[in-house]
Formats: sequence, structure tokens, C-alpha cells
Amino acid sequence: MVNKIRKKLKKLSIPRTTVLGIVFLIMACVLVHKLFDLQIIEGEDYVNDFKLRSTKTRTLKSTRGNIYDRNGEVLASNELAYSITLEDNGTYDSDRVKNLTLNGTIYKVLQIFKENGDSVDVTFHIILDENGDYVFDVDEGVTLDRFRADIYGKALVDDMTEKEASSTAEEIMDYLTGEERFSLVLTGEDAYTEKELKEYGLPERFTQEELMDMTKMRYALSTNSFQKYMPVTVATQVSNESIASIMENQDELQGVDVVEDSIRTYDNGLYYSSIVGYTGKASSEELEKLREEDDSYAADSVIGKTGMEQYMETQLQGTDGQETVYVDNLGKVLQIDEDSRVEPKAGNDVYLTIDKDWQENIYHILEQRVAGILLSKIDPGKTFDVNAVSDASQIRIPIYNVYNALVANSVIDIEHFKEEDASETEKNLYAKFQQKQQEIFDKITQELTGDSPKAYKDLDEQMQEYVSYIADTLLTEKLGILLSNSIDRNDETYLAWEQEHSISLQDYLTYAAGQNWIDISKISPEGDYLDSKEVYLSLAEYITEYLKTDTEFGKLLYKYMLQEDTISGTELCTVLYDQGVLPKEGDEMYQSLVSGATSAYDFMISKISSLEITPGQLALDPCSASCVVTDVDTGEVLACVTYPGYDNNRLANHMDQEYFAKLNTDLTSPIFNKATQQRTAPGSTFKLVSAIAGIEEDLIDDYSVINCTGSFDLVQPPINCWQKSGHGGLDLTSAIEQSCNVFFTTIGFMAGENSEGDFSETSSLETLQTYASLMDLDKKTGIEITESEPQVSDEFAVPSYIGQGTHLYTTSQLARYVTTLANEGTSFQLSLLDKTTDSKGKLIKDYTPGIQSEVDLPSKLWDYIHNGMRRVVQTHGEFSNLGMEVSGKTGTAEESPTRPNHGLFIGYAPADDPEVALAIRIPHGYSSGNACLAANDIFKYIFELTDEKNIITGFASSDTSNSSTD
Repeated sequence: MVNKIRKKLKKLSIPRTTVLGIVFLIMACVLVHKLFDLQIIEGEDYVNDFKLRSTKTRTLKSTRGNIYDRNGEVLASNELAYSITLEDNGTYDSDRVKNLTLNGTIYKVLQIFKENGDSVDVTFHIILDENGDYVFDVDEGVTLDRFRADIYGKALVDDMTEKEASSTAEEIMDYLTGEERFSLVLTGEDAYTEKELKEYGLPERFTQEELMDMTKMRYALSTNSFQKYMPVTVATQVSNESIASIMENQDELQGVDVVEDSIRTYDNGLYYSSIVGYTGKASSEELEKLREEDDSYAADSVIGKTGMEQYMETQLQGTDGQETVYVDNLGKVLQIDEDSRVEPKAGNDVYLTIDKDWQENIYHILEQRVAGILLSKIDPGKTFDVNAVSDASQIRIPIYNVYNALVANSVIDIEHFKEEDASETEKNLYAKFQQKQQEIFDKITQELTGDSPKAYKDLDEQMQEYVSYIADTLLTEKLGILLSNSIDRNDETYLAWEQEHSISLQDYLTYAAGQNWIDISKISPEGDYLDSKEVYLSLAEYITEYLKTDTEFGKLLYKYMLQEDTISGTELCTVLYDQGVLPKEGDEMYQSLVSGATSAYDFMISKISSLEITPGQLALDPCSASCVVTDVDTGEVLACVTYPGYDNNRLANHMDQEYFAKLNTDLTSPIFNKATQQRTAPGSTFKLVSAIAGIEEDLIDDYSVINCTGSFDLVQPPINCWQKSGHGGLDLTSAIEQSCNVFFTTIGFMAGENSEGDFSETSSLETLQTYASLMDLDKKTGIEITESEPQVSDEFAVPSYIGQGTHLYTTSQLARYVTTLANEGTSFQLSLLDKTTDSKGKLIKDYTPGIQSEVDLPSKLWDYIHNGMRRVVQTHGEFSNLGMEVSGKTGTAEESPTRPNHGLFIGYAPADDPEVALAIRIPHGYSSGNACLAANDIFKYIFELTDEKNIITGFASSDTSNSSTD
């Protein structure tokens, strides 16, 4: 059978090419069938499968822990908000296409923001100034160096070239917007074509603001260039309108997404900002430091910038979660891998030792007291000659200084006077200003370039102030053109200018140019001047041009316009309403003011009295105060108040740059914590240390009596007692009660005497420093927020024993000192921390203040001190209506004979069984009696000795003190 089949096949004789053709035909049919199956029948499934193969890991943001007071009242928490993120998830044929795509997307997002009033929120240290120039928003230093290094992609600052390290804001913007980086602006042959711009939705040219915002967004994106799918946040707290618009157009906005986020909010932040601080985007330096502890911090992490937010950062910062998502080629999420999800972990909650109500109400008490002092010193006159009085308590405040304060401390914005929407009053003021400005510029030009400039001493008072501003403030402090470190202080010409005032500004600056005291690069980057004369002429031109736009110099002009009655107090008071500082609606005084029925003087007195205009706004003496209250038995800080404060809500999340700039130029320095950073002499509060030194060094004993005649004349100049007629014979307790200067200067003198009766300044100071150290006045308190270093006096030994000399302490350091006195020797490391818990309330750590040292003194000496402190309060009328026994010590510290003295009080209550101790300071508060009145209010409030409404009135206090019996 087989053989038959073979014979038949041989007879067929089919050519090989035919067989191959049949095989290829069959294979082609199979291939077509398979392609049809793949593309038509199962095409959609395969496409979906392909898309699902692109995955990325998405970060799930955690929430920051809350901050509470000791009673569980919220101080800092989070609110749900939405942010806009941007990521580079595309594939491009070329860098040109990449830049066109990214720039087009960003421009579209920017237009959405612009339409709905939203803004870009990216940390970028270049801004546009009022002249439309690119400038840095930070001074030369570490932050700016790190920023430049990041711009040029250098890991270390030292890796930059000399040119990169010194690049200007303008040069950086040219670099970033040009072809080397983001190709936002291209010129010449490389310029984008009209077709390209239209295809990617880009305009022919950007406005400066658009170019700045686009650069910021591209810069933020570039920080994650090494991670393709890592988004960066480019805007926070965006409006619902922007969210809706972005969601509707998401197909056209590749890499743009709306994500749930949280923003930090502070409850009544004005009162707690100095303690709690605020959050913000981490800088490169901050990230570098934090990543040493936790490498999970991202480039756009929000961290604590100041206060407890910063100190407890790693506890408050939660742990981000993550999940795997499947995306298509446009980056759109198609599916979430639920099995990959790692839930975010909220940050820990922090409880502070402060009492929220105490903190807030003590703030009000201080404000009321400072306002009361201010009101009691205002007179209706134009000027007051401080040199005509020998006693600082007699210094008065002319009402014209109050009007001027509205301008000087920017309560009124004089820059708005020239805007189109300025009121008629503002426009009239600006017209008068322009006339005054031209008049003064003519005189300044004459002094700078004229043939016969006047010596400084021959100028009138007004011109002297202008000239001093130019030389000292503008050229030296503000611009750094006049190099103070290069000036030879012994040079005859310098002395003729600085001390003798016998030469003109022109003579001084011409000489300075020849001595290389002037930084030429500041006025001409090229520095191509041939001689000192050319340098000076260019400097003179630079000065006159700069002054035209210098707001601070403008304020000086308004000051003298007021003095000359070119403008009036009524006009300035009216502008308070025009600029919204005071509301017109519902204010009967507005019509009364503009009609002339109420004088500007009466108007200002009324508004200060009602605290509608506050001492913190006016920045006159006094304008600030501080108070620290502690638990005597634990060292916990129950209140740490600084007045005036600031609103940390405007600095957290999306920083209000205009507000931040205003805070930094505010003459009261509200960001500067008066409780923990401001240092002054302690005045007579230090006499308790001197008392301890006297007994412990056997300079005096239980029976010692020192006779006060009203003056201690064993040193020169003699030291007078506040009781000029003398106290007569006093023992230690009576000396504390009477705060006798002669008694304690005698101890200081005795501490420096040797066996032969010779006095040694060094020996006296060493004794004083020993006992100051015993009371830990030479150490910081341990409080967790920023605190200045204390300074124990190292000069003027004898006056140092009554709290003068070179002593410098913060209110917090005086608070620890009085706490140690109250509890008879336990010096705590003061603390603001109570405990931390997790987000579910489980205790993580309970904080207890540490003990710095134990002061071991005889019980009899403690009795002397406590009895003396009780008698201090009993003899001060400011406490006459208190209703409980309190112990304390007053202090008055002189800083300048032309400014009022500082008023201080330290004390504790109840006197027999102390629970709380406090220290109060009213800088330039005239007398310690005013600090006593504030303490009286605070003790009444804390121990509920009277109705709270009688203490927190909302008005300036009507009773003040002008006595300093210390």
C-alpha cells in the first residue's frame, strides 16, 4: 500500500516552489487571523492591559499633629484644603518639545490662577521690586549661597564657580529663563515659531509677573527631576473655582493634579505666635538638617519654622503613606492597587504647659497698661525738649509725635498716596509731599555737589537729620556702600565729621572715596572709575536717585511737613479711614473729625483710649511689655507673654510676603520675643542677690545697720539713693523693703575691700558674679523657644550691686530667678512642654522640668528675703486693693537719659504658700510703679479676686504711676 502511494506522488511531480507558496499562504492566513483577533476582537482588552503596566508610587500625605494648651484647648490644628501639584510624566521627542509642553501646561494653569485670584506658592528667593527689577528677598549669607548652589545644580556651595557664587538676581533669571534651563524666552534663530506658540497655547511674550511665576513653577519641578513621577506642590489653599477649572481641563493639563491637603491654622494666633511659631516650606538648609534624623522629608515638605512648631518638628511631623497606582501614558490614574496601600500616620500631638486663657488675658492687661501710660504722657504741643529735664519720669510726648508715628511706623501707607485709587485727602498730601521733596532735593544736591557746602554743625536741625540719614542710615546701614569696617576711627577727617562736625557731607564722602572707604561695586558693577573724584560724583548721583524712591527718607519729609503745618494731624487721621485702618461704618467720630467738630488731638486720645489705635501700632515710648508666669513647685511656664504680637496665620502655609516685610520693618519688632529675647538691666530686682552676697560673705549680719544719708560717695561719681534725704539706719529686711541704694552699694564696696581697707573693682565684681551664678543668672533658663544669653555685669562693680552696671537679663531669666526665691532654692530649667500623645490620645511622653541647681542658704536668710519682699508690696500703694498677701521686688533701669526708664516687677503669690511666680517688664514704662499696677491686675485675674470684666476692660487703664521708689 505504501509503495503504491509513493508511486502516485512521484507521478504528480509538484515543484518545490509551489509547496513553499502553499506554506507561505497558510502562514499568512494564520498571521492575518491573529492580527484580526489582536486588533479587532481583543484589541481593547490588550490596550487596557498595556496601559495598566505603567505604574508609579503615589505619596499619601500625613497630617501634622495638633498643639494644645495644658487644659486641652487647641492652639494649632489642621484644616482640609486643596493643593495643585505638578509632575513631569511625559515622553518627548526632544528637549524643545519637552520645554514647549511643560511651559504650555504651566501657562494654562497660571491663567486659571490669575482668573480666580490664586497664586503660585513656591519657595524662591527672587522677587520683583517696586521698580520692576529682579532682587533677592534675603540678604547675602548662608541662605542665599544655598539658593544659588541649588539653581546651578551644585551639591555644595563651594562647588560653584566664582561667577555663579556672585550672580545677581537678574543673572539668575536670565539663566533660568534661557535655553540653558527652561527655555521660557528664546531669541534669534532658536526663537519659537508662531506655529509652535499657538500649538502649545503660549503667548508671544510674557509679562514680568508671568515670567516670574512660570520660572518658580519650573524651578520647583526641576528639584524633582531625578524622579519622573514625583509631584511637587505649586499652589496651596486654592479656590474652588480653580479646582473646578483644572478638573474640567485635566485632559489638556498633563501632569497637573488636585490633591487633598491640610493647612495649619492657629486659634487667636496673635497671643501665642511667639510660643507656637508657624510652619512653612522647608529650605535647602533645613531639609539637609532634618534628613539627618529622618530621610523621608521631601523637597516640598512643610515644617516648623519657629517656636514650638520648630522645636517639636519631628514629633509633630507625621509619616507619609504610599500606594501603587496604574497610569496611562498621560499620567492619568486608571487603577489603584489596594494591596499596596500603606496608610499615612498622623503626627503626634503636643501639649504645652501654658494656660490659653491666662496667656490671652495677660496680653490684654499689658496692652491696657501700656496704653494707659502712653495716654498719661501725651501733651497737645508740637515738641518737647528731653534735654531740658533731669528726671526721665518728666518726659512728655507731644501730640505731633503721635501724628508722625502713624507715618513713621507705617500705620498709614504713604506709598498708596500716589496710586490711582487714592482718596482726595491722600492725593492732596502727595502733592504737598512732591513740593517738599523737590525743595529738599535741591538743598541736598547743593550740599553734595555745590561749591560751598556747609559744615554739619552749621546746618539747621532739619538738614542735619537728612544728612545724618544719608551718611549713617542709607550709605552705611542700609546699602553698605560706606564700609564701616574699613574706616580708620582715628583719622583726622573722620573725627572732624563724627565728633567735631566741622566739615560738610561732601568733604567727608569725597575723602572717604579717596581712602577706599566706599564700595564702588555697589554703585557701579563695572567699577570703571579713574579717580576718587569720579567715584564721588557717581556716588552723589546715586544718592539723589535712590532717595527719590526711599520710603524711609519720605517719612522724614512728612515729619517736617507736620512740624511746619504744611500737612495737618486731621488729614492724617482722616487717611486712617481712607486706608481701612479704622472702619467708617458705624463710627460717629469720622464725620465729627472731617467736619472739624472734633480736633485731631481729641480724636487720637479717644482712639488710643479705646485701643482702636494701639501702642504697638504707634511704636512710641512705651509700646511693648512682657510677662512670664511660672509654677513655683514645678518650673512649668504657665504664661509667656510678649506685647505686641503678630498673626502667625498670615505667615503659615502660603506666606503673606507683604505682611512679613511689614513685621520686619515695624519699629516695635513684634517677631522679636520681648519675654525671652529682649534684655535690659534688672534694676533693683537684683538687690536680692546682693543681700545674699552680703550675708554669705560675712559682710553684714543679722544685726548690721547701715546708715543711708541719701548718697554713697566712696566712688566717683557718687551714687544717689532714690530717697534723696536718706533713709537713716537700715537693717537688711528694711533695706530690701525700702530698696535703699546706699545700703546695697555699701555691700558692693565692702565686697571689694581687702584687709587693709583698699578697694578692688575686680574683687568686688568676682563676688557679685559668684552669687549671680549661684542664682543661675549667668545661664539660660532651658525654655524651649529662642532665648538670649544672660549677661552678668563685668564693669562698674559698686553700681552693679543695685542692678546697674552691664547686667542684661530677659524677662524669662528674671522669672526663674524669682521662682527660685519663692521656693527657697530650687532653680528649675523652665519648660513649655507638658506631654506628647499620639493622634488617638495615647501618652507617649510626660515632660517634667529638670532642676538646674539647688541653692542652699540658711533658713534665716530666706526669712529675711521673704519678709523684705512682702514688705515691699505692703508699702506700695499700687497693691493696696489687691485682696491677698503677695511678695515682690520692684526695679527701675535707666537705659538713656533721653528716654523713659524701664519698669520691672518680680513677685510671687500667695506670700505664705507660693503657687505662682511672675516677672514683668515694661520697657520705657517710666517707673516700676506701672509694672506693679500690671502685676496687681494679673494677680487679681489669676486668683479670681474680682470680676474679670473689671480687669479686662478693652480700654486703656486710667490709673498710672510715676514713682520709682527703688
